[in-house]
Amino acid sequence: MKLLKRVTPLALALGALTLAGAVHAADTIKIGIPQPMTGPNTQYGDQIQAGALTAIETINAKGGVKGKKLEPILIDDGCEPKQAVPAANRVVNSGAKFAVAHACSGVTVPAVNVYEQEGIVGITPGATSPLVTDTTKPKMFFRTIGRDDQQGPYAAHYIAKTIKPKKVAVLHDKQTYGSGVATQVKDTLVKDGVNVALFEGINVGDSDYSAVITKLKSQGVDFVYFGGYHPELGLLLRQSREQGLNVQFMGPEGTANQDLVAIAGPAIAGLLVTLPADFTKMPGNEGIVKAFHDKKRDPDGAFQMPAYAAVQLIAESIEAVGEDPVKVAQYMHSHTFNTGIGKVEYDAKGDLKDFEFAVYKWDKDGKKTQL
Repeated sequence: MKLLKRVTPLALALGALTLAGAVHAADTIKIGIPQPMTGPNTQYGDQIQAGALTAIETINAKGGVKGKKLEPILIDDGCEPKQAVPAANRVVNSGAKFAVAHACSGVTVPAVNVYEQEGIVGITPGATSPLVTDTTKPKMFFRTIGRDDQQGPYAAHYIAKTIKPKKVAVLHDKQTYGSGVATQVKDTLVKDGVNVALFEGINVGDSDYSAVITKLKSQGVDFVYFGGYHPELGLLLRQSREQGLNVQFMGPEGTANQDLVAIAGPAIAGLLVTLPADFTKMPGNEGIVKAFHDKKRDPDGAFQMPAYAAVQLIAESIEAVGEDPVKVAQYMHSHTFNTGIGKVEYDAKGDLKDFEFAVYKWDKDGKKTQL
């Protein structure tokens, strides 16, 4: 009996702490934000964090959602496929039922299964590979960015109708995102009657691309499309110029990173990149742009506005049907939203019915202009 009396105060204290923690957790709506925070692709994660955090802070300043504040849970996925499932599980273990999820397609594809199995609404502002939604046909996973089979053909049509090259080389980095968008470009160029003289993969992390550059020169190509990320494209640009290959290059949104300027140097001049349209110029977004600037964040990038829109979708859906993620997903599938990226409407797989890409040209200083 004496032992019981000694233990009871401690048990009561622990019980009180547990209850307090539960009450605290119930007072917020957690949103997981698993993005690359380390590694060579951190700028993409920085852009998505900037968009998501600005939206969360703006919504919280207006009273939150149903009287609750949104709570961001920042998680590093390194843009590494091997970190996909662990990062998604950290979202699950945090107690979040919603996520602004993953910039990189190679991470997103395996992570989607976790969100589906655990009943978490995930929205990617950055992963463009069709495999993200074609593999599992998810009910809980969505995008606020277009697919590669929208972006790739758009780029190819631009090449065929505006550039009109005689011989094109299409290179890729052999990864989910890079090879996927490159294949879309190649297939569309062929349909448009453009001569694709070379379709070849390069190895991520190599420091010398002389062998492939020699092939480009021997084939007499006058235009090169590269599917992948900025580290490899930067080296290809610089080494091509050094080795006397002075042709125009083009890449997808995954190459549009300011670190590309440091890698490529002046060879970046003339680079064409497909990116989401400049949503900062969209009428009605003046308040959103001001919110970014007030927080000393840059709204001008590929993923800031899609990330902002992802939080808007989550908040508006919770406001309509409550915090049950299944009901939120059903609401998102069946309603139209006005967001920072314009009108959002989903098909059965969680893909956007419409998304606007644009072509940008970079100058030698890394400044881009929409064409």
